[in-house]
Order: sequence, then C-alpha cells, then structure tokens
Amino acid sequence: MESGNPTRRRGLMGSHGMPKLWHSSLTIKDQYKVETRTIAVDFGRSDIYDKIEAGLTGLEIGVLVNNVGVSYPYPEYYLQIPQLDNFITNMINVNVTSVCQMTRLVLPGMVERSKGVVLNISSASGMYPLPLLTIYSSTKAFVDFFSRGLHEEYRRQGIIIQSVLPFFVATKMTRIRKPTLDKPTPERYVAAELSTVGLQGQTNGYFPHAVMGWLTTKLVPCNVVILYGGRMNRLQRSGYLRRKKLREQANGDKLTELTEQANGDTPTEQANGDKPTEQRNGDGLKNGDRLKND
Repeated sequence: MESGNPTRRRGLMGSHGMPKLWHSSLTIKDQYKVETRTIAVDFGRSDIYDKIEAGLTGLEIGVLVNNVGVSYPYPEYYLQIPQLDNFITNMINVNVTSVCQMTRLVLPGMVERSKGVVLNISSASGMYPLPLLTIYSSTKAFVDFFSRGLHEEYRRQGIIIQSVLPFFVATKMTRIRKPTLDKPTPERYVAAELSTVGLQGQTNGYFPHAVMGWLTTKLVPCNVVILYGGRMNRLQRSGYLRRKKLREQANGDKLTELTEQANGDTPTEQANGDKPTEQRNGDGLKNGDRLKND
C-alpha cells in the first residue's frame, strides 16, 4: 500500500515473516527514498485485521494492492485434496477474505478524500472454471466480480477499483524460472499493468496476456476452454504424482541403505568378529578335540 501523506509511507502486508518483510522494506526504502512500515501477519488466519487496522493508524492510504494469494501445490480432484477442510479454509481466507477485509479498512479514507486506487490481483484462472484447480479458480472469479461491482459503486466518488487477471508470470508461486514473451518477469508485467490503471476496470494487464484473454473468452467456446484446461491439469497431476512416487522410492531405498549401514552391512558372524560363530564362541574343534557327545 502507498500512503498519500507527505512522508509517502508504505505499509507492506504479508505472511512471510518479519525477515522477508524487513528485506523488502529496506529495498523499497533505499531504492525509492521513502519511509516504510511493515506489519507481519498470516493471511490464512481471520483474526489479524485488528492488528492491521492498528498498524495503519495515522496513514492516508492512496493505493491499495491486494496481491496476497495461494494456489494448489499441484492440480488435484476436489475430494482427493490432502487435508481438504484446512485447505478450503486457508485458501478462502487468503484469496477472498483478505481482499474484502483490506478493502474495508482502506476504502473509507479514500471515499472521504474522494480519491484512491485499489488494485485487486485476480487471475486468468478466474475467467472460466478450471478443473482440478477448482477452488483456486473460484476464489479468483470472486475477486474479479467483487472488484468490478465495487468499481461501479464508487467510481463516481473518484475511486478506481481495478480487477487484474494475469496469465502466467515468472514467480515463485508459478514455479516458472525462465521468463518468456508470454510469461514475463514480475517487473515487466507490473510496468505494463500500471499503464492500464484508470483506463480499464478489468484488465489482463499485459498485451500478450490480453491477446490470450481475448482468444479464450471471445473466440474459443467456454466449454472447449474448460475441457482443455481439465486435460492439461490432469496431465500435470499425473506427472507430479509420478515424480513424487519416484522420489519416495528413492528416499526409501536410501533409508534402507543407511539402516543397513547403521546396523553393520555384513552377515551376523562377520559383524561379530569376522570369524565363524562357532569359533568365536570357542566351540570349534582344536587339535583333534572330540565333541562332548562322544
């Protein structure tokens, strides 16, 4: 968020813990010569907003960017999602509740000043249902609808509320390491997206993404997009589970090997002195000794 007061303070909201927040804070402070304020919270919880409200005391927020989000670790069928109950709660808290609550905290001041910008980061996944990422897709559809409805409510009061629906961007969440034309770096995407603020209430934010958005919503029938998305996610799911199984097998083999080494990687009689058991116990025949049974 960016403050509208003369000191241009910026409050950074995140669930990554203070070390990363402090690093981001110092980077912004050094690069842009502004004052910063950090508030460390876990957006997976619902009891954090009193703390955030207290941390915002004295700030005139001019720009709010709701970009906190969480996705699936891999595409999965609804009932097969591990710890489904907790998964649902966490994703709704992070992707939906945070957008509503942060807007609730900041919007009144914008209305009072008759100016302000709220950028809600949705996703191209919210433009149509995405099988095997169904909860994520649904939460992003909510963000899009929420943003467009709220923009119509408050645009006459000088408030811009924009729904941003990017396709893939090379970030840690998407696990894309090498940027391409259609998968830009965050810096390149943000530079393009900011040029649309005030011009478009709903945007893909980046020209190649806008082309992809037009193709998938205007040219190709929705049912075809859903079918294709489900097929791609099933392939990704199969690949993930296959790699997971191979890793578990490799870890199991390694554990077995380490266990054998810890227990002595030799037969019992060798581990007890590299001699046959009967010799170690002194029961072997020596110099023609006879067995006691004789």
